[in-house]
Amino acid sequence: MTQIVVLPVLLPLLGAGLCLVFGRSARAQRLISVVVLTTVVVTAATLLVRADRFGPQAVQIGGWGPDIGISLIADRLSALMLLVSTFVTLCVLLYSFGQGIVEYGRETPLSVFHPTFLVLSAGVSNAFLSADLFNLFVGFEVLLAASFVLITLGGTEARIRAGTIYVVVSLISSAIFLVAISCVYAATGTVSFAELAGRVGDLPPGIAQMLQLLLLTTFCIKAAVFPLSAWLPDSYPTAPAPVTAVFAGLLTKVGIYAIVRIQTLVFPGDGLRGLLLWASILTMVIGILGAVAQSDIKRILSFTLVSHIGYMLFGVAFATQLGLSGAIFYIAHHITVQTVLFLVAGLIEYRSGTTNLSRLGGLARSAPVLSVVFFVPAMNLAGIPPFSGFLGKVALGQAGIADGDWLAITAVAASILTSLLTLYAIAKVWNRAFWQPAPDADHEHDDEDDWSHGPLHGGGRVSSSAGTLMTTMWQKVEQAQRLPMAMGLPTVLLVAFSVGLTVLAGPLFGITDRAATELLERTPYVSAVLGDQP
Repeated sequence: MTQIVVLPVLLPLLGAGLCLVFGRSARAQRLISVVVLTTVVVTAATLLVRADRFGPQAVQIGGWGPDIGISLIADRLSALMLLVSTFVTLCVLLYSFGQGIVEYGRETPLSVFHPTFLVLSAGVSNAFLSADLFNLFVGFEVLLAASFVLITLGGTEARIRAGTIYVVVSLISSAIFLVAISCVYAATGTVSFAELAGRVGDLPPGIAQMLQLLLLTTFCIKAAVFPLSAWLPDSYPTAPAPVTAVFAGLLTKVGIYAIVRIQTLVFPGDGLRGLLLWASILTMVIGILGAVAQSDIKRILSFTLVSHIGYMLFGVAFATQLGLSGAIFYIAHHITVQTVLFLVAGLIEYRSGTTNLSRLGGLARSAPVLSVVFFVPAMNLAGIPPFSGFLGKVALGQAGIADGDWLAITAVAASILTSLLTLYAIAKVWNRAFWQPAPDADHEHDDEDDWSHGPLHGGGRVSSSAGTLMTTMWQKVEQAQRLPMAMGLPTVLLVAFSVGLTVLAGPLFGITDRAATELLERTPYVSAVLGDQP
């Protein structure tokens, strides 16, 4: 059964090849993509169950040893990340079926989207399952190569400009990563996580800390940790909605996952604790201040994405069971909630033609279902009880208070402030986009029946001063309100999944507690990779 560990990487790559073969058939590509990702979700669920019951599941590719070969391993942490990420990826793919008709158009080569999307999934899976630094680097490069294509779909000026920024930053981080891998290998003679766990401790403290800083710098760029986060708000909002959603949900979390892995397995203890805590505080506060200053929904969400990365780093910094458990829970929560909010932003843009708050209004009245679909994950992101965001923040706050020193308490205070400002930013979106009347609404008729029976709701009544031109405009708006079922259902499914994280918070915290204990022990992971288990 351990051989199934390779399937989350292998199946998407094979599916990408099949999609290229059937490049002239959009229906065949869709079928292949859905079947592949559904199979990966089932595989990830199986791996999580097995890892939780029997310990880490490891496989040596080609039968080579971990010192020279490629090892893949699914422990509780990587299996949980794999399950949540692949389920989210599947929902985004289903969403893209409806969005693609309008978002991409005939000019965009649809034959490229599906294979690239599957390659992205393979890269993310490989990063989560990798048991050595170099294969982790390969996973990053695979997902980044795919993301370069996805972020520039359509070839518009804005997307090419944003893609250029993204490419430059990614290449810089990749170069730093290669330097770090070279230094690690020169100092220890290996890049295997399991072997590094036993060798890094023998290095002089200065060299070990230098290696730790090099790796953290790389992963903090990829995770958008302040002050290495300036690239993200300018890169994500310009991409197509499904692409932005999957980027927001997954790519930064792969960086956070890598930080968790090296901080617990390779550099155990609370080394660089102060640096990580300061980085988490600044990421939370400065990120959310950026969100408050924005007037576009996508940019607000992009800055909240940066801000809430600080929560995850906050939990990792303590290197305690409670802190790690809270961080893992919050990662799973944030992958889901941040993705669904970007999908809702896509629905708003599809319906209204914009995500600029100054041009939106009245959605609570004209699109009540869309309002609910936004409201639930928005409150979850802000940490309103009893949602999973609140539960994750409580766990992280408890870890900070248990630590007890002034910096930890400062980080707890920063997390509370960030949560309040997140609520403010979300409330601003709700007030201006959903609650207030639309800027171009007909104010000459204050009677509710007059408004509700206008052309926007299927009637034929317009202001006498508007004339034929206004009638035509209202008809276009009316047509834009009808959202494709292929976009709505996956979004609702993800909202339900995010609520499910709240309902099943007890069992989920049980898994994250055991995952955190496993990370701190290190022995189960090392034994599974090196083959020392009885």
